[in-house]
Amino acid sequence: MRHFGARCAALLGAAALGLGLLAGCSGRDAELDRFIDEVKHQPGGRVEPLPEVKPYDTYAYTSSARRSPFVPGGSGAGSAMRNRPADRRNHEFLEQFSLDSLKMVGTLNLNGQNCALVRVKDGRVQRVIVGNYIGQNDGKITAISPNKISITEVVPDNLGGYLERPAELPLNE
Repeated sequence: MRHFGARCAALLGAAALGLGLLAGCSGRDAELDRFIDEVKHQPGGRVEPLPEVKPYDTYAYTSSARRSPFVPGGSGAGSAMRNRPADRRNHEFLEQFSLDSLKMVGTLNLNGQNCALVRVKDGRVQRVIVGNYIGQNDGKITAISPNKISITEVVPDNLGGYLERPAELPLNE
C-alpha cells in the first residue's frame, strides 16, 4: 500500500504541474486577447483612393515598307545599309594603311583614263584608278578629280550592320 501512496502522490504532483503550466499558457493568451480587443476598438485609418488609370492609346505602325525599328541596321542619312564586307577578294596594297596616313600627290591621264598618285608613309608612290580599294575600311575609289579622290567606305554602324559612308583624299599641296 505504501507503494500505491507514492504512486498516487507522484500522479497528483504531475497533475498539479500540468494545471500550473496550462494556467501560465492561458495567462499569455489573455494578454494577447486584450491587445487584440484594444486594437479593434481604435478608430480605423483612411485609405487613399487609387489613382485614375488613363486608357492606353494604341499606335498603328503604317510604315511597313520602311526598315523595321526592331531589326538592327543602319539608318544614316544618305548611306546604304550593308552586310559585312566580303573578305573573299584579294586585298590591295593601299588597304593596309589608314586614310589619314595616305597623301594624294597628283593625277595622270593615261590612255584617256584618270589615275591618281598616292604616297604612303615611307615615300613610295602608288597609282590608283576608279574601282581600286584604299584604306582600312573597305574604301572603294568612286571618282578621281584633279583636287581629290572620292571614296566610299564600309564601316560598322554599332548595331550589328554596316554603313556606306563617303570619304575623300584631298590633293596634298
